[in-house]
Amino acid sequence: MADILTPPWPLGWSIGVFLLAGVVTVLGSIRLVALGDTLADRTGWGEALFGAVFFGLATSLSGIVMTAVAAAGDQPQLGYGNAVGGIAAQTTAVAVADAFHRRANLEHAAASLSNLLFGALLIALLSLALLGSFAPDIAIAGLHPASYAMVGCYLGGLHLVRRAGASPPWQAVATAETLPDVPHEHGELDRRRSAWLWRRFVLVGLLVAAGGWVIALAAENLLTVTGLSAGFVGASLMGAVNAVPETVTAVAAVRRGAPTLAIAAVLGGNSLDALNLVVGDIAYRGGSIYHAAGTEELFVTTTALFMTATLLGGLLVRQACGWGRLGFEGIVLLGTYVVMTAALVA
Repeated sequence: MADILTPPWPLGWSIGVFLLAGVVTVLGSIRLVALGDTLADRTGWGEALFGAVFFGLATSLSGIVMTAVAAAGDQPQLGYGNAVGGIAAQTTAVAVADAFHRRANLEHAAASLSNLLFGALLIALLSLALLGSFAPDIAIAGLHPASYAMVGCYLGGLHLVRRAGASPPWQAVATAETLPDVPHEHGELDRRRSAWLWRRFVLVGLLVAAGGWVIALAAENLLTVTGLSAGFVGASLMGAVNAVPETVTAVAAVRRGAPTLAIAAVLGGNSLDALNLVVGDIAYRGGSIYHAAGTEELFVTTTALFMTATLLGGLLVRQACGWGRLGFEGIVLLGTYVVMTAALVA
């Protein structure tokens, strides 16, 4: 038993732990949807802001832990790849959720100023990460200047989103397929006190985070045992599992008739995943995590930028329906992710 608990683990043990932690993450994410949807109505913050901030934080906890554990374990490329690979996979989750939205294109139904602003914020954060990789390798109080810039950009973006939501200067035109963000019934949860809902929300979020920590350990063992590249393991394997909470959340939100929450959870989670690089920069003591990124990690970052711009275009165009019940952006997102994964494997 001592040999099994001490890394490196056998390949079969690593795969089993990886899958088991993934299942725990999925079940926890499903529960988060019901709790978060209720709290969004109870607090009056709305699905877009609550989904992007609190849902984004809860579903990103596992990814934050993955990046921190990998970077602290002297695997900065694994941590970097997990963060940007998770963004690419989570953006693809919008196309998956769209397949479950039967009335019209999901982006058509969920277009809102807040979601558009969070898309623009994510593009800015990914751009700053790329700038950090090409900027001089310097540190201020142990961190690269890009880390400070990304935190400031995120906080400034939240301020703009909140101010615009309070007095929106622009609104999406309502159509027959638009589903407005209005309070609705949540069954037994409506009879629970707010304090109880918040406690459950935090506890389930911590469970998801614990799953992320275990996944990170299993991924490091897979990297050691199989000899696979850090770019592939981080961006494809860890990134895909990192995207599980957002994917499950988006699909469950659509099934509950909350498309705005589905998009907000993905964009908000992606923005926080971009800040995972700041966490990785703190945890990695061998220098700047931005300069530790290799060609594969920068390739995935650029792909995530392209996918975010595509999603933003879908929210603006608001195509009612497209090929195979998906909008043009859904087809492009799925195709881009497949091509990215194939390029990493090759």
